[in-house]
Amino acid sequence: MRVYAMVAPRHRSISVIHRHMPSTVALLGIAIMSCVMSAAVLASLLRAHVRGVPRWCAAYGLFAVGVALLLAEQRVPASRGTVVAFPIFIAGSLIILQGTREFFGRRPACAFEYAVAAGVLVALVYLTCFKLKLDARVAVSSAYFAYVRIAIGWTALRYRPPDRPRYNYYFLGIAALAGALVHVARSITYGFGLDHQTAFLDPSPLNIGFLGLGILSFPFMSIAMVMLAHDRLAERMERLATVDELTGALIRRAFIEKAEAAIAAAKASAAPFALAILDIDNFKGVNDRYGHAAGDRALSHFAAVVSRSLRHGDLFGRLGGEEFAILFPATRKSEAWQMTNALRGAIAAAPCEHAPSTFSAGIDEFGHRDTLASVMARADAALYAAKALGRDCVVLASADDEPGERIAQVT
Repeated sequence: MRVYAMVAPRHRSISVIHRHMPSTVALLGIAIMSCVMSAAVLASLLRAHVRGVPRWCAAYGLFAVGVALLLAEQRVPASRGTVVAFPIFIAGSLIILQGTREFFGRRPACAFEYAVAAGVLVALVYLTCFKLKLDARVAVSSAYFAYVRIAIGWTALRYRPPDRPRYNYYFLGIAALAGALVHVARSITYGFGLDHQTAFLDPSPLNIGFLGLGILSFPFMSIAMVMLAHDRLAERMERLATVDELTGALIRRAFIEKAEAAIAAAKASAAPFALAILDIDNFKGVNDRYGHAAGDRALSHFAAVVSRSLRHGDLFGRLGGEEFAILFPATRKSEAWQMTNALRGAIAAAPCEHAPSTFSAGIDEFGHRDTLASVMARADAALYAAKALGRDCVVLASADDEPGERIAQVT
């Protein structure tokens, strides 16, 4: 009687725990709803044509179908629903990884990963239909899912754009890596025999814990992916607001804002700055003779050649029409003249049909008390002097706001 009194409360407490714990069936039902909602939200972004989103949407749809097949079967041995769910989960995991890489502009997948996925699928089918080893099956599948999550997290953290807000990318990286830890722990637990499953839907506390944490990572990852898609849309809007769509150069307002910020930072360190204003020669004749479409092609070609020739850190903007500006950081006026003349050579060496192959330019350097407006005015005066001297040349502005002598003309 004394032994019974000591043991009975323990059995009663365990039964109470099982009655109050959520069932695996309920957790899988929650997983289906989570996957369906994630696929629906991602589908709403398909028309935005963000790279990776179609794959993410398809992956969550596959996950919902796969979980539904698991719910259709109550026992694992020789279960058709479970066997069919295997390739769905494996394909969905691979697709979601491919979508993440595609979003970051990487190659979606490699032959090695397809081979691993095929090998995992063969192993799972064998361990289900021919040699039933539930623990080994769980270990193999969890290891594969852990690899996928680690690859997603690493991609998000490694290829995060440096000029974008960090939070969205860290959110995806941490959510993926946290899910990977759950799968690693599950694989080790059942792979090394630390616990055993009697069925896939075993309502044991440990199995419910692993399933619950794994399912919880689904909505976190989908939320992160939606956040990334919205960040990409915000980046597009910002680009439209700051970059000239035709030439890819900064629009006038954005150029002035960035130039003033760079100049203010440079004044603290007394670093030199030079400014060049460029004007395509005889551009009006292109529009008049060949039409505005030819003029647009000429502008686009000119900007592309100039952009390829600039250094990292140089600011390139379109002030309006066929007039452009370049801000050269850490550069003296004489150095800016040399680089601008090199641009003239690059334009001449890359002819475009119906496009002018020359431009004129005026250059000035910032003084201690100068503002961007004053330097632009002097550089603009030097540009008009270059035009008056016959075009296709670069003129340096003098210190007294009057254009100086013509330095050189390359023919």
